Amino acid sequence: MTHLELMKDIYYVGYIDWEVRNFHGYSTHRGSSYNAYIVKGEKTVLIDAVKRPYFESFLKSIKAVCDPAEIDYYITNHVEMDHSGSFPLIIKHLPNAELIASQRGVDALKAHFHEEVEEDLFNKIRAVKEGDTLDIGNGKKFTFVPIPMIHWPDSMVSFMSDENGKNVLFCNDAFGQHYATSKRWDDENDLCEVMEEAEKYYANILLHLSGLIAKALPKVGALPIDIICPSHGVCWRSNIGKIIDAYKKWSAGEIDKNSVLIVYDTMWESTSKIAKALFKEISHRSIPVKRYRLTNADYSDVITEAMKARAILVGSPTLNNGLYPTVAEYLSYQKGLKPMNKIGLAFGSYGWGGGAVKEIAEIMKATKIDVLDETIEIKFVPKPEDLDFKEIIDKLIEKMG
Repeated sequence: MTHLELMKDIYYVGYIDWEVRNFHGYSTHRGSSYNAYIVKGEKTVLIDAVKRPYFESFLKSIKAVCDPAEIDYYITNHVEMDHSGSFPLIIKHLPNAELIASQRGVDALKAHFHEEVEEDLFNKIRAVKEGDTLDIGNGKKFTFVPIPMIHWPDSMVSFMSDENGKNVLFCNDAFGQHYATSKRWDDENDLCEVMEEAEKYYANILLHLSGLIAKALPKVGALPIDIICPSHGVCWRSNIGKIIDAYKKWSAGEIDKNSVLIVYDTMWESTSKIAKALFKEISHRSIPVKRYRLTNADYSDVITEAMKARAILVGSPTLNNGLYPTVAEYLSYQKGLKPMNKIGLAFGSYGWGGGAVKEIAEIMKATKIDVLDETIEIKFVPKPEDLDFKEIIDKLIEKMG
């Protein structure tokens, strides 16, 4: 049991997924975890579950802490399948547990598992609203705070106040990271790696919800939090201020005002020549700039850079009067995540007819990126004089402020 005990009366019963490298389209170079917890007071609480393929490991961990029949409450903070996939399986082992979720969580559980779970069980789930509490004795009391659309309608956090110890925020997907590690705490791991994965997690999953997150953070920040236990990655005890401050920065759209990101793909290297010339001109101005060719790049890494950059330059050759497929795919991904406070520039090459550059500009404008009126569109192979971009970069820099 020792390796499962996070602190007095709180146990880790999740699953560390070292193998996963793709999480619904998001690359997970460092794996992930599906965190679940048991809290003991006079009553015993199970918080969240794991992805269905790892149910047996989940059940084994629970049994190492207590008899599942002794669990009095099972809290589901969020119904996405990486957390609730084991729901129909674990409830068979919890004959005495009262199930707790937000009202939208109850609805979502029914929508997901109506073929496996009897209707009567859904009717017995306690649907909690903001401010509802659960006292489990020994000085431990849970307060429930729904956080709808951060990042699903059903999402909520469970805050445990402990008059005899630490106050713990069980926050599901908030403050998480796709990060596999044998050590459960932030201060036991490389903090640079942890923060890098937290940033990537925010950029790829939460970025488009920044307005809602900015409104929710004061509510969370007002809680006397000593420990944060998310549903992916490490738990926070030594760097709580750092991760909350990072969320404030990311949700406010704070950026490096001088940084530029160039994202492109190329068919016969003409668009690549433009991208490289733009990179050279910008770097000569001592402005931080990164360049990604989408054939070789990972979209979830690129969007993390896009979240931080002030200017995003997107380039494509014209194919069938439109965008090159990788550029179209990336722009669709970026459009859904809605990076804030950006300046845009569209560029590319064409042969018999154009179209890609105009489409790039239109897509970026649709996500409120402030796109330069000027574009770069070169027919066939650029001549050396075509690659003189001093004037347009001057305009870009002026617009960047």
